[in-house]
Amino acid sequence: MNSSKHTELANHAWSVADLLRGDYKQSDYGKVILPFTVLRRLECVLEPTRDKVVETVDRFAGQDIDTGHFLRRASGHSFYNRSDLTLKKIAADPQNAAKNLQIYVGAFSENAREVLDKYEFNQQVRKLDGANLLYQVIGRFTDLDLHPDVVPNHNMGYIFEELIRRFAEQSNETAGEHFTPREVIKLMVNLLVAPDADALSLPGVVRTVMDPACGTGGMLSAADDRILALNPDATVEVYGQELNPESWAICRSDLMIKGQDPENIRFGNSFSDDGHARRKFDYILANPPFGVEWKKVREEVEYEHKSLGDAGRFGAGLPRINDGSLLFLQHMISKMKPVDVNGGGGSRVAIVFNGSPLFTGAAESGESNIRRWILENDWLEAIVALPDQLFYNTGISTYFWILTNRKDADHKGKVVLLDARDQWVKMRKSLGDKRKELGDGTNGRPDHIGDITRLYAEALQVAGDPEHALHGKVKIFANEDFGYQRITVERPLRVRFEVTEETLAALAEAKPVAKLERSEEFVAAVRTLLGSSWTTKSDAFIALKDSVVAAGLTWPSGAPFVKAVRETIGVRDLQGEVQKVKGAPEPDTGLRDYENVPLGEDVEDYLKREVHPHVPDAWIDYTKTKIGYEIPFTRHFYVYEPPRPLAEIDAELKSLEAEIQALLGEVTE
Repeated sequence: MNSSKHTELANHAWSVADLLRGDYKQSDYGKVILPFTVLRRLECVLEPTRDKVVETVDRFAGQDIDTGHFLRRASGHSFYNRSDLTLKKIAADPQNAAKNLQIYVGAFSENAREVLDKYEFNQQVRKLDGANLLYQVIGRFTDLDLHPDVVPNHNMGYIFEELIRRFAEQSNETAGEHFTPREVIKLMVNLLVAPDADALSLPGVVRTVMDPACGTGGMLSAADDRILALNPDATVEVYGQELNPESWAICRSDLMIKGQDPENIRFGNSFSDDGHARRKFDYILANPPFGVEWKKVREEVEYEHKSLGDAGRFGAGLPRINDGSLLFLQHMISKMKPVDVNGGGGSRVAIVFNGSPLFTGAAESGESNIRRWILENDWLEAIVALPDQLFYNTGISTYFWILTNRKDADHKGKVVLLDARDQWVKMRKSLGDKRKELGDGTNGRPDHIGDITRLYAEALQVAGDPEHALHGKVKIFANEDFGYQRITVERPLRVRFEVTEETLAALAEAKPVAKLERSEEFVAAVRTLLGSSWTTKSDAFIALKDSVVAAGLTWPSGAPFVKAVRETIGVRDLQGEVQKVKGAPEPDTGLRDYENVPLGEDVEDYLKREVHPHVPDAWIDYTKTKIGYEIPFTRHFYVYEPPRPLAEIDAELKSLEAEIQALLGEVTE
């Protein structure tokens, strides 16, 4: 079936929008068209065995047994319908259309009925019936020929995806929540699957694909298409999980329509209710929502983190509560197949992120520890920077992370950074925040998808060839290049001592002094030294003690009291006396500083080179050193652009000034 036939059938289904106009908002057309398309397809698929199913129903009538197995065998599919009704019969009786349609839908097997329930199909039926549109809509779909001999499963997938795309465009404001641009998916799948092209071309190959945030199933469909394009005889099994009921229903419908097992698409939250626990997959890919908090599943996630540790999914660490992106990645990594002793097995992972997971989180924070875990296990193969304004619901820059636990020998210990931010064409019409798209080489557009895919495959060679035209677009780093030591640089506390109105007031408010039985007299005794100052602690304390004793008071003892006097009478002074604790210099918390030192560098060498020339008395507190990992992508691709010459700017300003004067002259004439 050619693409024009796909479009013709999709147009027929979407023509129902003409009937809905006025009674439905434009953004709600898909809520009617999609479930009715599913219903019509299921009816067409079941038509050859309908009589056999009805006979089986009659044969077991009145018997207290589960007939599901027999009915599925009679229908020849994983679903069935026990009724002898059809959409054509229902449309022929307009007065009873709503009642008969509900009877018809209720006669489907539970797995098919569950999909229609998630579309809130009964609610749409009542609304259509109330607007006197139901029998007209049913009639329009009875004319749509979706029989498998006319529209094979794979082609039906294209038609349904086209309807999903139109629905996403109509509901512009929420499209990005469940719909990833097709060209972005195509590139992502290329980078995920392309390195395995030779293995996928083998006869009888079977591959499993999973998306833990599958939305309407676009990524799963694209992966299926790509693998089958490499090997039409391959068997591809797709799996997914989705939290949004409507998106789940669309994805599950897509699988039913294509003849795949709809039970592979689970409903629920992947974090708190893993629908594919203990399953492993060949390819795992996802476009999880950006910057979405995981507060609702906090209890379950933290319990797994603490109780299971590395045996669970989240042992590496937990990101901050307002962004669950790295939880998705840990979940996906847990689905990778292990690599056997011969190098077989293993998996590949692709995920779309915004910039936050690259660098958010200080050393030894949850995010940093997750990055460290990934890099130290040598799973990160590459990060690809994409143009901004590619997605429907955000204009920010995005990145592909590609991971695998079976890197080839050339990639071991290395990470590829690929800058594709300039690979885009402007859209003729914006869709939400999407103003740019990746060209695919059709309709006179550049083949950005093909170019990026080729550059990805040749990344090591391009990075090693300074003469290559795209050399500046690829950089290769060792895993440890992204690690750093967060060192704490201390400087000694230097103090001079003085009695002023300010220090005296602070002394009076200090708790150890305020608690003294004769605190007011104590402060008054110290006041006699107003205006005095000392360069050393010992001189200051001798003078203070003598003054207090001379007033007939006892000089208090105890560490809290001594500390209070030192901190109130003492004034920080870079030329003052170094304070010591147990013979060692006491650090000044106000002068404490932090430095990030590359992981492989000696921190003492760094201190001597970078710090001591400015503050020679500084030292490192090794007890506070932390290990962190971050991937400062944009820093590595930054190219300095010198400011324009002043003469050029001045000339432009004069030119603009002359232009403004000319325009003002035209107005005043």
